[in-house]
Amino acid sequence: MNDDNFLTSAIGVRMPRIIYGTAWKQERTAALVEQAIEAGFRGIDTACQPKHYHEAGVGEGVAACLKRGLDRDELYLQTKFTPLNGQDPQRLPYDANASLSDQVAQSFQTSLKNLQTHYLDCLVLHSPLANQREMQEVWQAMERIFHDGGAKQLGISNCYNLKQLEELYRAAEVKPAVIQNRFYADTQYDHSIRDFCCQHQVIYQSFWTLTANPGVLAHATLQNLAAQYRRSAAQVFYRYLTQIGIIPLSGTSSAEHMREDLAIFEFELTADECAAVNMLLSK
Repeated sequence: MNDDNFLTSAIGVRMPRIIYGTAWKQERTAALVEQAIEAGFRGIDTACQPKHYHEAGVGEGVAACLKRGLDRDELYLQTKFTPLNGQDPQRLPYDANASLSDQVAQSFQTSLKNLQTHYLDCLVLHSPLANQREMQEVWQAMERIFHDGGAKQLGISNCYNLKQLEELYRAAEVKPAVIQNRFYADTQYDHSIRDFCCQHQVIYQSFWTLTANPGVLAHATLQNLAAQYRRSAAQVFYRYLTQIGIIPLSGTSSAEHMREDLAIFEFELTADECAAVNMLLSK
């Protein structure tokens, strides 16, 4: 990926404009992460959540590439602290009886071990906590990791309530640099949250971007643009998102689709074409 395929967060962290997502890969994780990096992905998203992620497999895939000469600084590694209600009680990466602050610290140490790294490029809160007090305790624990140099920036995921995001942003000493949400019609594509992000220089990452939007991908607008640019509808949609400042996550297991995802920067939609795609997300 060349420099045009990266952007810089409000806190100064260089981020790829498309990221490889590793949920639901299980025993295939290491091989797929290695394949994605070899294909050209420089951003990897995971979570310290054995229920849906094999974080140690991500570390194995990354280590294999580092052994072949890739520098750690060339990669953007992002993982998550997952609260107890999002974990498999039989496979916890921290002590369920510990305080929330200690759970964050233990999860972080587990992630460093799993990923075979001494720092994270981003530590993300996987989902909001039940109340403001718990949110504050967890976020302050994440801030300590940031101040100690363990994470270059912080973020939040699965936050669909604008008021909740505003409260977090207002109370935080270290502001969230990233929000990662499911991108679909049920939340009106997070229009109000994305407006907030634009106003406060928070980078919006989208997941479930293709799976949740078969109607958009099949729409004549996307199909016609795909034919015009000799690309797939998925490539056109991903390209549109990158052009409006969104970083999509790609979770593909296909080598061909990995190459296609990285090739989205080989063409550029016009302002009118972006407006036409945007209309599909406003209905």
